[in-house]
Amino acid sequence: MNYKNAVTILFITGFIVSTGPVLAEDPMQGFGTTASNVFFYYEDVEAATTFYKETLGFRVAADYGFAKIMQVAPKSFVTLVDHTKGMHSAAEPKTTAIALVTDQLDQWWDYLQTQDIEMRSKDYTPREGSAHDGFVAVDPEGYLLEFERFNPHEENERFVPLLNATKTLMAHSDSNVPEGLGFKATVVWFYYKDMQGIQRFYEDVLGFDLIADQGWAKIYPVGPTGYFGLVDEQLGMHNYTEQKAVTMSFFTADIDGWYEYLSKNDSIEMRSEKIEEEDEYRAFVAYDPEGYYLEWDVFNPIPANTDLLKAIDAK
Repeated sequence: MNYKNAVTILFITGFIVSTGPVLAEDPMQGFGTTASNVFFYYEDVEAATTFYKETLGFRVAADYGFAKIMQVAPKSFVTLVDHTKGMHSAAEPKTTAIALVTDQLDQWWDYLQTQDIEMRSKDYTPREGSAHDGFVAVDPEGYLLEFERFNPHEENERFVPLLNATKTLMAHSDSNVPEGLGFKATVVWFYYKDMQGIQRFYEDVLGFDLIADQGWAKIYPVGPTGYFGLVDEQLGMHNYTEQKAVTMSFFTADIDGWYEYLSKNDSIEMRSEKIEEEDEYRAFVAYDPEGYYLEWDVFNPIPANTDLLKAIDAK
């Protein structure tokens, strides 16, 4: 797992397993993902870890010292990285946000009012007939955390049934979070200038399947409980920036298939000249057309990965 840039999206494959021949035009069907992950980059990674463990109840799925993989939802992860050892600097713009998807918005709002946490949203008022409700908090170094519920609505016709079928992962019992609160999924948001062009890239090159279309934002499943959102930078919470302190990561069971397909595809620029091999993992990194880092990972069966692999493999 290359940690040399501040924000990374991680794709863990295995979500879809193909038993037939791989079709280059449908890589998600051919190679699949097992979980989703996003990398955030910190000056004080230990303080960030304490915040996510104690205030939000995330579990530490793997601890590599300079990087901590935190489990948010059943198959959704956030990796906190010491920016001096990662792919990004903490000084780069944090041009991303993560939606923590829950059916317990009222309870989360009430709880967070008792905690020492910066709130970007000054109030929370659900709207009758709205496709989604939520509010936004800020983590200790400025990443935006969107607590969100997706409601029954024409816009969510395909999305809500998937969320309804997903179990909530309750907050860690040693945290400050009241018993019974948790998250069932995540949506990682990236912000773009050319929405038509970036939509074609993710659908035609990476094989993502559009599951919810908000007009100015498009949502795709990239793991069993992980989703990825493209946002028009003129309408979202961030504007376009050239640098971005984030990496999107996909966990996968077929990293070799992904690498062979992407490294031979002229529509994507590769950062990695080969699959990188470490004791803990195998990984490679590419760029999307507007400069976001995309990383694919598979984790080796070593003691440091026991809890992580158990979470990825859980039914």
